Amino acid sequence: MERRVVVTGLGALTPLGLNVEESWNGVKEGKVGIDKITLIDASEHKAKVAGELKNFNAEEYLGKKEAKRMDRFTQLAVIAAREAIKDSGIDLERVNRERFGVIVSSGIGGLGTIEEQVINKHEKGVGRVSPFFVPMSIINLVAGTIAIEFGAKGICSSVVTACATGTQCIGEAFRNIKHGYSDIIIAGSSEAPITPMGVAGFASMKALSKSEDPLRASIPFDKERNGFVMGEGAGMLILEDMESALKRGAKIYAEVVGYGSTCDAHHITAPDPSAEMSGRALELAMEEGHIKPEEVSYINAHGTSTELNDKTETRAIKRALGDYAYKVAVSSTKSMTGHLLGAAGSVEGIFAVKAIEDSFIPPTVGYKVPDEECDLDYTPNEGRNSDVQVALSSSLGFGGHNAVIAFRKWDGR
Repeated sequence: MERRVVVTGLGALTPLGLNVEESWNGVKEGKVGIDKITLIDASEHKAKVAGELKNFNAEEYLGKKEAKRMDRFTQLAVIAAREAIKDSGIDLERVNRERFGVIVSSGIGGLGTIEEQVINKHEKGVGRVSPFFVPMSIINLVAGTIAIEFGAKGICSSVVTACATGTQCIGEAFRNIKHGYSDIIIAGSSEAPITPMGVAGFASMKALSKSEDPLRASIPFDKERNGFVMGEGAGMLILEDMESALKRGAKIYAEVVGYGSTCDAHHITAPDPSAEMSGRALELAMEEGHIKPEEVSYINAHGTSTELNDKTETRAIKRALGDYAYKVAVSSTKSMTGHLLGAAGSVEGIFAVKAIEDSFIPPTVGYKVPDEECDLDYTPNEGRNSDVQVALSSSLGFGGHNAVIAFRKWDGR
């Protein structure tokens, strides 16, 4: 028998705040977390702004020894997972460890460590490469590290699908619980890509905005958009079997009801402009959740602020919702956080859940110049109060990966 799955805990670090409350309040205020790059010397780089964490010191959370043994992307994930577990109120002493899992990943992983150790080897020789180089760099160790910390002995997996990673991690966790393999899963993703090679690589692809104005750099669906703004962060959700959550009296944020995953099979980086399969991912999530177009209250769009993505995603929404596409509220919170790459889907999934909880539609800030090919309701500049019954969170990744997760307001039944 299929089981119902609910969200019982949230944790996040974003350019808007170092926890869920700070980050969500920033969204509600329409705050922009983008500013001049400080994590690296950007003087020779074409991109000058990014969504960096503010006043973040990993040692304050993890201690000096542990922080030193983790790449930044793992640091962020562990800290967000701790917040989510605490928020969930789970008593780890009473959990069936074999049915307690982790599906957490990253789009890029330990890029900062790789860069650092390559330079170290080049300048000092092979004997000076850190023994922690491999475990700090490889993506699956983020899930392994979290599993070790919380004693989760069930499924431990890392789904890597570029910028769709976070959404797919949530979706795979949802299915795993729904079909009875697990009771509780920590699901999410993290990314720390603001490194010399990270910024240079995406800039060389002409994917990054060259704007030096933080307020006009990440401007999804605006006709003057010219590339995405790189961001860093992590988002973690505790997904749980409904009966388990009810039995322990947990707070339930929302129910996870649908998941759609498809591939464009079109191009290594560009989305298929027809939006056939990105639209299909939306349809699949709605079909699984028994959601009619007119029931959709809000879509947290991928909305990267790139020319092709925003037009394609607009078409995808129209394909999936038909004429109702013009009536549903859409927004891109990347206008405030920048693009968190592999971490985007999990953070935006959290924002979708909070939109349901607070009955609030997040804005797309910085929107000024309408684009005739992007003609939906993007909730420009100011969020609005609204009863959000169903929220969809959509992600698109290099390689043609499309992923959508559907959340429904918990009705207590």
